[in-house]
Amino acid sequence: MKLWAGRFSKSTDAFADHFQSSLSFDKRLIVHDIKGSIAHAHMLAAQNIISEEDGREIEDGLSGILEDYEDGRLELDDSAEDIHMAVEALLTKRIGEAGKKLHTGRSRNDQVALDMRLYAMSEIEEIVALSKELMRALLDLSKKHTDTVMPGYTHLQRAQPVTFAHHLLAYVEMLKRDIDRLLDAKRRTSVMPLGSGALAASTYPLNRELVRELLDFDAISYNSMDAVSDRDFLIELLSAISMIMMHLSRLCEEIALWSSWEFKFIELDDAYSTGSSIMPQKKNPDMAELVRGKTGRVYGSLMALLTVMKGLPLSYNKDMQEDKESAFDAIDTVKMCLPIVAGMLSTATVIKANMRKACGAGFVNATDAADWLAKKGVPFRDAHEITGKLVLYCSQNGKALEDLSLEEFRQASPVFDESVYEAISLEACVSSRKVPGGPSKAYIEKLIDWNEAYLGNGN
Repeated sequence: MKLWAGRFSKSTDAFADHFQSSLSFDKRLIVHDIKGSIAHAHMLAAQNIISEEDGREIEDGLSGILEDYEDGRLELDDSAEDIHMAVEALLTKRIGEAGKKLHTGRSRNDQVALDMRLYAMSEIEEIVALSKELMRALLDLSKKHTDTVMPGYTHLQRAQPVTFAHHLLAYVEMLKRDIDRLLDAKRRTSVMPLGSGALAASTYPLNRELVRELLDFDAISYNSMDAVSDRDFLIELLSAISMIMMHLSRLCEEIALWSSWEFKFIELDDAYSTGSSIMPQKKNPDMAELVRGKTGRVYGSLMALLTVMKGLPLSYNKDMQEDKESAFDAIDTVKMCLPIVAGMLSTATVIKANMRKACGAGFVNATDAADWLAKKGVPFRDAHEITGKLVLYCSQNGKALEDLSLEEFRQASPVFDESVYEAISLEACVSSRKVPGGPSKAYIEKLIDWNEAYLGNGN
C-alpha cells in the first residue's frame, strides 16, 4: 500500500503506477537519501519533536540499511514509487512504529531537493578530480614536447609555427576554466532545502541550521517555495558539463585529424583504437569519435532540463521528476569521457618529424619575414605586401621562403640581408615569441610549472 493511500478509495492503475515510478533510476540516490534522513531524524530528536529513543532507533535502522547497501546485501521493493518511499517502507518494516515518525516535518518535495543537491555536490568533486587527471596527462605530454615544432592553424590552414606543448597547454587553460565553473556551481548547489516542506515550510520547530551543519552545506535556503521548485543548480551543472564536453570534443577532433594519414602527427596506441571488419589496414580513432558524439548527447540532456523547467508555475510539479535521468546521464557521460581522453593522450606516439615537415610546406614563417622587414623600418602594411608577393613567387616556383636566395629576397625588397635567414628559421620563429602567452620555450616551461603548482595546491 502507498504511504499516501489514505485519501484514495482505490489503487492506482498498474500501468499508470509503472509510468510515474522513478525507482528504476533514482535508486542511485539511496546513500544521499539515507544520510539526509539520518540528519533529519537526529534534528527531530534534538528538538524533542520525536523522542530520543525513537530518534536513536531511526538512526540505527537507517545506518543498518546503508551498511547492507554498501555490502551488496540490500534488496529494495521494486513496487515502491521511488527511492524515498522504498527506504522509509524498509525502515518501518525493520524497526516498526518508530519508522513511521521519520517523515515528520518533511515532504518528498524538500527531501528530493536535498538528495539531488547532495548528489550533485558529490559528483562535482569527482568531475573536478577527473578533469585534473586529464590536466596532468596534458602537462606530462607537454613537458616532453617544449621543443617539438608544429604548425599552428587558423581556418584549418597552416598559420604560424608553435610547439606541441603550446598547443596542448591551450586545453589546460580550458580545463582550468571548466574546474572554476564547476566549483562556482557547487557554491550555489550547497544550499540546504530541507525544512521547506511541500512548499510552505512546517509548523514544527525545526532546526534547519543543525541539519545544514550535519550535512556540511554552506547555507540554508531562504524561501520554501523556491527551495522545492529550484533546479537551477542542476542546469548550471549540466551547462558546465556541456562546456567540458565541448572542449573534449574539440581535442578529440584534433586527435582524429592528427592520427589520420593526411596529418600523421600522432599514432594512437592499440589500446585506444579499433579496426575495420572489412579493411585490414584500418586503425580507427573510435574513442575520439565517440567522445565527439557523446557531446551531442550531453547537450541534449541540458536542453531537456531547460525545456522541462521553462513553463512550470511555483512550486513543485511532477514534471521535475524528469530532472534525474538527464542529470544522471550527463554526469555518467562526462565521467566516462575524461579518463578516455587522458588515456589516449598518455599512450599516443608523437611523430615529431612529421610535425616539423608540415611547417616547411605552409609558409608558417611568413609573418616573421614581414616582422623582420618592419623591424628594419619598413611600414608593416608594406612589409605584409612584400612578403605576400614572396609567398606567391615561392608557390609558383615550388620553393619555401627559407629556400630563396638572398638575390631573390632583394628582388622583392632591397632591405633584405643575410640576417633574414636566422629570423625565419622555425626555432627563431618560436623562441622569439617571448610575450606572455606565447610559444617560447622559456615561457612554456614557466607555464607548465604554474599549472603543476595549480594541481599541487588542490585548487
